[in-house]
Amino acid sequence: MDINDFMLTCPSKKFLGVECLGCGAQRAIVLVFEGKFSEAFQMYPAVYTLLLFFLILGVSFIDKKRKYSNILMIMVVVNLIIMVIGYLYKHY
Repeated sequence: MDINDFMLTCPSKKFLGVECLGCGAQRAIVLVFEGKFSEAFQMYPAVYTLLLFFLILGVSFIDKKRKYSNILMIMVVVNLIIMVIGYLYKHY
């Protein structure tokens, strides 16, 4: 059994033949957990900021005393910028 058997299919790539801004994220996260950090970054440059975003999001659910909305919004913007730049670099 291969890990690729459990990955979600990108509807954009499947039906339109065009990769979306998130294509490669699942495989990159798997590469991070396998310790292949450079390969993960090459696969999906926003992988580390995306993981940091999910870590902060998880902490925000646990720590109700602090407000995490500002830092989460900053992380969203940073991730979007990295995703767009990575997409443009990969395809153009």
